[in-house]
Order: sequence, then C-alpha cells, then structure tokens
Amino acid sequence: MLTTILLLMFLSFCIGTGAWLFFLHAVKKGEFDDIEGAKYRMLDDDDDLPRE
Repeated sequence: MLTTILLLMFLSFCIGTGAWLFFLHAVKKGEFDDIEGAKYRMLDDDDDLPRE
C-alpha cells in the first residue's frame, strides 16, 4: 500500500511539473500577451482603409 501511494505521489509530481513547464513555454512564446485586446479590436474604426 505504501508503494502505491509513493508511486501516485511521484506520478502527480511529474504531471504537475509537465503542466508547469508547458505553461512556462506558452508564456515565453507570447501566448498570453494581450488577452483583452481581441474583443475590443472589432470596435475600432477603420477610417484609414480605402472605401470602394
């Protein structure tokens, strides 16, 4: 029973470390730079675009 608990603790540590490294990789790639900007972009006026 003790070996099962230790194995589960080790596996949860590995999964947690993997998730943390995946998150750090996403932050370094810039995935979370501007979360709020996309929903306000549709409200911007496009006055500089030529009219047809």
